[in-house]
Amino acid sequence: MNHLDPARHVRGESQYLDDIPVQHGTLYAAVVESPVAHGKLLSIDATAALQLPGVVRVLTAEDIPGENQIGGIVPDEPLLAEGHVHFRGQPVALVLADSEHAAHAALRHVRVEVSPLPIIVDPREAAAQGELIVPPRTFRIGAVEEAWAGCAHVFEGVAESGGQEHLYIETQGAYAFPTEMGGVRIVSSTQGPTAVQRHTARVLGVGMHQVEVDVTRLGGGFGGKEDQATTWGALAALGAFVVRRPVKLVLDRMADMRMTGKRHPYSSDFKIGLDADLKIVAYEVTFYQNAGAAADLSPAVLERTLFHATNAYFIPNVTATAYSCRTNLPPNTAFRGFGGPQGMFVIESAIACAAEKLGVTPADIQQRNLLREGDLFPYRQPTEGCHAEQAWNTAAELYDLPVRRREVAEFNAAHKLQKKGLALMPICFGISFTKTAMNQARALVHIYTDGSVGVSTGAVEMGQGVNIKIAQVAAQTLGISMSRVKVESTNTTRVANTSPSAASATADLNGKATQLACLALRERLLRLAATELKMNYEGLQIENEQVLAAGKPADTTWEKLVSAAYWQRISLSENAHYATPDLHFDAETNQGYPFAYHVYGTALTTVRVDCLRGTYEVEAVQIAHDFGQSMNPAVDRGQIEGGAVQGIGWMTLEELVFNDEGRLLSNSLNSYKIPDLYSAPKVLDVHFLDTPGHSRAVLRSKAVGEPPLMYGIGTYFALRDAIRAFNPTADISFSAPMTPEKVLVNLHPDFKFTPAPTPAWNSPAPLNSVTTSEDS
Repeated sequence: MNHLDPARHVRGESQYLDDIPVQHGTLYAAVVESPVAHGKLLSIDATAALQLPGVVRVLTAEDIPGENQIGGIVPDEPLLAEGHVHFRGQPVALVLADSEHAAHAALRHVRVEVSPLPIIVDPREAAAQGELIVPPRTFRIGAVEEAWAGCAHVFEGVAESGGQEHLYIETQGAYAFPTEMGGVRIVSSTQGPTAVQRHTARVLGVGMHQVEVDVTRLGGGFGGKEDQATTWGALAALGAFVVRRPVKLVLDRMADMRMTGKRHPYSSDFKIGLDADLKIVAYEVTFYQNAGAAADLSPAVLERTLFHATNAYFIPNVTATAYSCRTNLPPNTAFRGFGGPQGMFVIESAIACAAEKLGVTPADIQQRNLLREGDLFPYRQPTEGCHAEQAWNTAAELYDLPVRRREVAEFNAAHKLQKKGLALMPICFGISFTKTAMNQARALVHIYTDGSVGVSTGAVEMGQGVNIKIAQVAAQTLGISMSRVKVESTNTTRVANTSPSAASATADLNGKATQLACLALRERLLRLAATELKMNYEGLQIENEQVLAAGKPADTTWEKLVSAAYWQRISLSENAHYATPDLHFDAETNQGYPFAYHVYGTALTTVRVDCLRGTYEVEAVQIAHDFGQSMNPAVDRGQIEGGAVQGIGWMTLEELVFNDEGRLLSNSLNSYKIPDLYSAPKVLDVHFLDTPGHSRAVLRSKAVGEPPLMYGIGTYFALRDAIRAFNPTADISFSAPMTPEKVLVNLHPDFKFTPAPTPAWNSPAPLNSVTTSEDS
């Protein structure tokens, strides 16, 4: 079963936010941004802007009728700056005009006066100054301090991983309409409709029932529209609420890159101890997370870093501590993997560090320490249905690891200026929201009198194929054709109090709720059939829209049965609620059972490096992955392929650069590179492991959203392997991304180059002067 949307996409039929026909009277919004990264907001003067043709209104924090606050986990983020500004690009005011051009033209005429304050962009500096979003967290198992004495080898180091721009195709945006009785309706490009609804209601000072949020689909999200879509939805709603006219707000690409948060950069210290047999005895790690200027989802991202600090390995003694550090950058946020990749990169760096110093391959250490059934994670949940070794062994056998190694060695011996590298990357990823209460979902299913079916859930379709999976669940459970099922838009008035589409849990949670609703409807219809046909209910079923009795066609069909139910006044609608069973976690002791299940896999990555230029190719990424009983192999394979390439981008090309003034220098696609056709792996094999799945996964089909991103980490270490083949004594820091420039420097560390002096990046005007967002 293929994804339903691509045919509509290529015909231009799919409707995104910017495709909605413009309603008469619509105003266009543009955001006045803070021109500096930190300072005291002295004044905002919109007098000149309001004199311009087409400009209707300029809103500031003073115009907010409710509370100027959109912080979710920590209430530390005003919708519009008030008193202080905390990062460049922070919304300060909102211009409303009759046209998009007029709104943007007015920006430079809004005068914003800021008195500058010291700027912090480095998380370690923030930690040293006590600038923490929340208190530090520590996960602990065993006794690390006592374990060091029993280790035959102990190594320490530092690992740095950079941020990552989401670069969804559809930028952030919202279209808000005033409704009767003082409410608003928001069409939002968000992964979290309820979050937009909740925070907008707070900003407007109305009940959540006065705010309706609707989402048809997103042009990509990757976590960047989980909490960060709230700002734009609430701003558009504020405009519509105040002026009682529709307001549309869509960011252009550069504004989106400038104003929104990214994947969190991390700086981390590690210490690893092994015995003489290369078994990891102890592991200590400290993470410094660059959270940016406000909490956003950083505490939750930080927590998942700790959950995945040991990746797919059993380590009996672990102390993992994490600091969420407040800096003057845009608030960083969720991104595919949600902190897990950052934690995994550090343990893989520690293993590589140990392997290089011991003169063994990282795989020698990785394989010896893979998780086995019943092993405890540092948060004390045991592995159940563990497939770590199965994934490793399958990948090694299927892709002939000994032959790959021999080929790499022979190539390197035969080529002086080109070298190949090889790495294995096992993964283990927990599936569930780590905030237990969020693991719930609801589905509303209507069967219409013609036999067609409408399904509403809290799931947001953003290209990941969740709608096709939900339609599959409904069709399979009811015994009808997929063509009869329509998955409706995600709407807060039809399904309330939804969790965001995130954590790889969307298909499981909403699919399970859909399954429960359809099972209830199916039972209701079959009991009617049993009565009318005077047959035993237990022997009845529906297959291919035909009612079967003891496996043989009975004298009724799906359409007849539905019609009969209506005339018998039997409800053809059902609302079901699903909550993942057995989950619990104590955030005080940092112990519990937070995940419904874990997903496993192993990737084998081969790269080739041009040792004169520092350029490289990813020759092959070959994956053995635990899908369980995949309900849609085509969609699942696409998720693995896309996730792996996105992970390669994070580890190799995508380099976010801020200067000391908090200005994003890699602020366009000219300076920020993502993988294209030429940088994607030449070979990308995906093997479906033979595993039974898990009963908490919908139809035993395991989640695939986030886990494959971590396969990209293997590319970093394959490049490292190739560099060391050229220069065995290279002292390579554990710093990602491994850009071609870094590869070149590590290949030739003795090469000296003195660049010509270049002017430093400065603000366009003295920091204590009057300035505007466009001038910045």
